Amino acid sequence: MKFTAQQIAGILEGEVDGDGGAEVSKLAKIEEGIPGSLTFLANPKYTSFIYSTKASITIVSKDFVADNPISTTLIRVEDAYKSFSQLLEYYNQVKMNKTGIEQPVFISESATMGDGIYLGAFSYIGENVVIGKDAKIYPNVYIGDNVTLGNNVIVFAGAKIYSETEIGNNCVINSGVIIGADGFGFSPNEKGEFTKVPQTGNVIIEDNVDIGAGTTIDRATLGSTIIRKGVKLDNQIQIAHNVEIGKNTVIAGQTGIAGSTKIGENCLIGGQVGFAGHLVIGDNVRIQAQSGIGRNIKDGETLQGSPAFNYSSFSKSYVHFKNLPKTMERFNAIEKQLKDE
Repeated sequence: MKFTAQQIAGILEGEVDGDGGAEVSKLAKIEEGIPGSLTFLANPKYTSFIYSTKASITIVSKDFVADNPISTTLIRVEDAYKSFSQLLEYYNQVKMNKTGIEQPVFISESATMGDGIYLGAFSYIGENVVIGKDAKIYPNVYIGDNVTLGNNVIVFAGAKIYSETEIGNNCVINSGVIIGADGFGFSPNEKGEFTKVPQTGNVIIEDNVDIGAGTTIDRATLGSTIIRKGVKLDNQIQIAHNVEIGKNTVIAGQTGIAGSTKIGENCLIGGQVGFAGHLVIGDNVRIQAQSGIGRNIKDGETLQGSPAFNYSSFSKSYVHFKNLPKTMERFNAIEKQLKDE
């Protein structure tokens, strides 16, 4: 796809300074710009590159004043960074605006699909599946029986959605995601052998949820594993059976959440955080990366460490920990001095 400077300025409500017919078909960093590419300047420390960039078009803020000659066509906007982000979103919408049903696919006769959907090749749509309008199902996606997908859902290639799962509107499910696999439920018998506990619940994902590549969300033993509205999950997260994650919580990659733990609303959770099972985590909690959570957490706490404790206390304690060898040297010297006396 090619866009002219005039077209881009129209999308961004900006002004062209230079050749309105300049065309671009790719994006680039300002220091790596080549002919036919579009870039932007928002951070002042990159200003020097605007005089050397080979990018055909550069988005800048309206107050930018060039100190030297430039060859790139400028599009002047109120906020260069915000406008570039807006353009990326527009580009993605255009790029992914696929419709129709490719072949081969399998669609159960009992499935129902809304208008404007895209269904990629080699996808499988099971019994009684309901897919809302304008959904995008990319190739090699498996959707099991009795699954419901809302409007404007995007499911990228290779994702697997097991039976009974409910997914709301405007959700994004990235490649390799598995939703609704059995929870890790086993019980020992009198011989010390472990037998499987049937996992008969489902997964419910509410509106506006993003799920990163390779993340797994297990179905409940009974009832539902629930991901509330606006939750954002990074890549490679493990969410166990009967977990509930509150609205607008954001979780970074490689975090693991054990069964039946409840996480509140508006929490920010760093990467590689481990949660024990059956915990209650309050609202507005902040947890630093690589923390281990083994107790209930009150609203508004900020934690770090393993096991995690108050962030401020951890930071103070860590200073002493780093200085422990020197502290021990001083302690030993004082002890020796006292003995000599």
